[in-house]
Amino acid sequence: MVAALFLRASHPVRPIGRPVSRLGCNGSLIQSPSRLRIPRFNGFSTSLAKGNVDSLDRTRNIGIIAHIDAGKTTTTERMLYYSGFTRRLGDVDEGSTVTDFLPAERARGITIQSAAITFHWPPQAAGGENAAAQPAPGTPRSAYPHTVNLIDTPGHADFTFEVMRSLRILDGAVCILDGVAGVEAQTEKVWHQASSYRIPRVVYVNKLDRDGAAFGRTVREVASRLEGWPAVCQIPWFEGGQGRFIGVADAINLQGLRWDDGDGKSVKMYSLEQLDGEERQLAQELRRARTALVELLSEHDEIMVEKFFECEDHLAVPAHDILESLRRCLLRDEGRKIIPVFAGASFRNIGVQPLLDVVTNLLPSPLETPDPEVSIGGVKGGLRSLLSGDLLAEQSQKTAPKGKSKKKSAVQADSRTAIESLQSCALAFKVVNDPKRGVLVYVRVYSGSLDRNSTLFNTNLGVSERAPRLLKMYANDAVEVDSIPEGHIGVIVGLKHTRTGDTLVTYGGSKAQPPEPLGTLQLRPINVPPPVFFASVEPHSLGEEKRMQESLAMLLREDPSLHVTTDEDSGQTLLSGMGELHLEIARDRLLNDLKAKASMGRIEIGYRECPLTHAGPVTQIFDREIAGRKGKAGCTASIEPFDDPEPASPPDDDALAVLTTEGNQIIILAPELQVEVNKRGVQESPLLPPGLDVATFQKALTNGCLAALARGPQFTYPMHSTRVTLTIDPVSHLFGSDTTPAALSAAARLATASALRTLSSGTTGGTAIMEPLMNVIISIDEASLGAVVHDISSSRGGHIISLDEEIPLPATDISPSPQGAEDLDLPPIDPNRVYAPPDPFETPSVGAEIPASGAAVRPRTITAKVPLKEMVGYLKHLRSLSAGRGTFVMSVDRFEKMSPPRQKAVLSELRGEMI
Repeated sequence: MVAALFLRASHPVRPIGRPVSRLGCNGSLIQSPSRLRIPRFNGFSTSLAKGNVDSLDRTRNIGIIAHIDAGKTTTTERMLYYSGFTRRLGDVDEGSTVTDFLPAERARGITIQSAAITFHWPPQAAGGENAAAQPAPGTPRSAYPHTVNLIDTPGHADFTFEVMRSLRILDGAVCILDGVAGVEAQTEKVWHQASSYRIPRVVYVNKLDRDGAAFGRTVREVASRLEGWPAVCQIPWFEGGQGRFIGVADAINLQGLRWDDGDGKSVKMYSLEQLDGEERQLAQELRRARTALVELLSEHDEIMVEKFFECEDHLAVPAHDILESLRRCLLRDEGRKIIPVFAGASFRNIGVQPLLDVVTNLLPSPLETPDPEVSIGGVKGGLRSLLSGDLLAEQSQKTAPKGKSKKKSAVQADSRTAIESLQSCALAFKVVNDPKRGVLVYVRVYSGSLDRNSTLFNTNLGVSERAPRLLKMYANDAVEVDSIPEGHIGVIVGLKHTRTGDTLVTYGGSKAQPPEPLGTLQLRPINVPPPVFFASVEPHSLGEEKRMQESLAMLLREDPSLHVTTDEDSGQTLLSGMGELHLEIARDRLLNDLKAKASMGRIEIGYRECPLTHAGPVTQIFDREIAGRKGKAGCTASIEPFDDPEPASPPDDDALAVLTTEGNQIIILAPELQVEVNKRGVQESPLLPPGLDVATFQKALTNGCLAALARGPQFTYPMHSTRVTLTIDPVSHLFGSDTTPAALSAAARLATASALRTLSSGTTGGTAIMEPLMNVIISIDEASLGAVVHDISSSRGGHIISLDEEIPLPATDISPSPQGAEDLDLPPIDPNRVYAPPDPFETPSVGAEIPASGAAVRPRTITAKVPLKEMVGYLKHLRSLSAGRGTFVMSVDRFEKMSPPRQKAVLSELRGEMI
C-alpha cells in the first residue's frame, strides 16, 4: 500500500539506495504541522545504541564549506528535510531555515556562525528495522542508518575563523560550488584550509537550474584551481538536451534520476536501456562519463585495474567496486587526490538525496581519519600512538636521565599508569553565550566517553571544572544527554573558564591534578588570524564601564578573532576584527544580545610605524622597587629597519636568541655570557643571578622589548619592520640577586623606548606610517569590467595584478599538518586531460568561458593590491558599479610604507577627525 503511493508510470520511484517503504514512513504520508522532529531521550549513548547507529563506523562528522551564496544553508535545509528531521522546507530569503537562527543571520540572509546539527541517513524506519544489521557484501553503506553530525559554516571572508575552528574537528566536508560562478575566491581559501587539516572532500556543483550554469567549465576549474583530479560521478540531465534541468545521470550506478516539481521526495529512476529510448544523447554521454571515471580510478588505484581486467569492459565494472575505489582514493593521504564531483540544484530540490548517500558511502568515519595530533611533555605525535603507550615511552626516553636504568624504568611505569588513567580527551572548538542556557562549550570527543558530572581538567589553563549538563545540539534546539561518546560532537553547559582551542581531559583517581605528564597533553590548537579593522567602544557612563568590560570579555571568549586593546593616549577601548561586517555583527551582539550600555565609533584602520634609519646604541639602567622588592638591571638597545622577507639569521653568529614576530625582529646578544647545558637539558650560566636560567632571561628581555615596540615614538602606532638588537654585558648590566626577570624586562623596555625616541628627535630620519595592503579578488561581469578597473587603479590607488588569473588567497591557518594533504610542488593539471561533459548552453565559437547569453554577462575576475583604507565601505560602491552583481574577497598581503603625500593626507584626515 505504501509503496504503491510512490509508483508513477513505468519507472520506479524511490529514495536512492533504500527500500521504498522507508520513504513512505518518513515522507509525505506524515501530515504533522510541527517544524522539527527532535528525538527525546535521556541518554545519547543508550538511545543510539539501539539499532547500532552509534557505532563509530556509522558516524560521519562533516561540514558544508563554500563561497558566500553558493547554497550551503539551502542544501543543509534539504538534507534535514529528506532525513525526516524537519517537516517543511525552510527558505533563506524568508528567514525560516533551521541552521540560520540568529536574528542577524535572518535579517541579512547569510550564515554568520556555524551551526551543528545531528540527524540520521537514511532515515530510520519505524521500529528501527535494519538498523543493527551488518552490510551484506556488495551493498552500499548508504543502505544502512548512519549518524551524521553536520556543521553548516559561513561563507563570508570576515568569518574565516568560524570556518577554521569548524574544520579543525571535522572528518570530511562537502564543498559546494555555484554552477554559474564556478570556483570562487573564498572557495579556494577554505579548500586550502581544509587541506591543512587533511580533510577528505567531495564537490557538489549547485544551481545548475540557473541561466549561465556550466557544469563542464566548473569541473575544469576544479582541476586548475583546487589542484586535484575531478572524478565526474554525475552529469546534469537537461530535458531534451537543451531544456530545463530536471535531474542527474549517475555514472557509478549507470542510471538516470529525474525529480518532479514537488518537494523532491519522488524520484524516477531510469536504467541505461530506458535512457537509450528516451534520452539517447544523455545515455551516450553517461557511457563516456563511466569510461572516464573507471580510467581515472585505474590510474590511482591498483585494485580497480584488477577489477577492470576481470570485467574487460568499463560499463561492466560493478558499482560497489567503483564506490570502494573512490573511497580508497579519497581517503589516501599522499600525493594529489581525486575529487569526486556531483551535480544538483538544491533550491529546486534536485540532487540532495544522492549527495547524502555520498556522505555515508565516501566520506570517512572517525576511525578512518588520520591520527589526531597531540603534544605531551615536549613530544609531538598522534593520539592513538599516545593511547597505545608508544608516545609516552618515547617521552620517557627523552626526559629520563641517561645511564640510570632503574630510574628510567620507574619513569616509564609512571607514564603507563598516567595513560591508563586517561578516561577521555576532547577539544573545545567553540564557545557560545546562550541567553537561556548560559555558556555553551562545543566539544569534539577524540577518545573515551565524556560523562555528565565528570571532572574536566583544562590542560591549557591548568584548571579543573565540572560538567553538570551535556547536550546534543540540533541547531538552536538541544536534547540533554548522559554522555558524549568518542567521535561525536556535543555541548557542555556551565563551564566558567574554557576557551576555544582548549584541551579537556578526564582521568581516574581522586587527585585534583592529573598524573604527569598527562597534565601537559594538548591537541593541535586552533590558530587565530590577526585583525585588520578596529573601532572604539565607549560606555554610556562611568558606572557602565564594568558591565561593558564583562560583555567584551564574553564576546572575546566566544570569538577569539576579535581583539580588545586600550589606547594609552586617549584611554579609549578599541575592538579589532577581521572586517567591516565582522565588527558590525560584534556591535550587534554587544549591544543587543549582551545588553551592554555602550556606543561604538566608526571603523578605523590599524596602521603601523617603521624606522627610516638606524638609532642607538642606547643604554639604560633600571633601578627601583617592584612590588616592595629592589630591582636593578641594565640593557643596551639599537634599532634599524628590518625587511620581513629577509632571512631570520642575525648579523652576529653569537646571538643568544632571535625572535621574529609581527613583522619585527628581536636579537639578544650576550657575548660574555657563558652558557652551559645541565643534565636536565636546561641552559644555564654561572654569570646569571641564582635561580635565573637562560630561557627565563631571554623571555624577560623579549617581553620588555615587545612592550616598547607596541607604541611608536612619532605617531603612536605599533612598530613594524623594526630590528632591535639587545646587548647584555654581565659585568655592567647584571647586579646579583637584585636582577630579577621583572627588572630585566623593565630595562629592555626602557632601552628600546629610548632608542625609538632618538628616531623622532630630529637628528635622524624619523619614522614613517605603514598601511595594510590587501590582496583583493573581485568577481564581476564583462559589462562592469572597465568601470571597476578604472575605479581601483585611479580612485583607490590600487594596482591591478591580473585579469581572469586568480592568485590564490593563502589559507589563514599557516601551520599545516607535517603530513600535508596536498603537495604544492606538483605541476598544474592540464584541463584538456580532464573529462568534463559538454555544456549545452555555451556557444562553440568561444568555448567554455562565455555563456550563450552574451559577452556582457561573462564572469570576469580582477586580482589587485589595494590599500585597506580604500576598501572600507567598498562593497556598496562595487554593487553600484556592477548593477548589484559584483562581489569581492580580500586578505592582508603585507604592511607597506606610505608615500609622503599619502601620509600627509592620512594624517590631515586623522587630525581633522580628532578636532
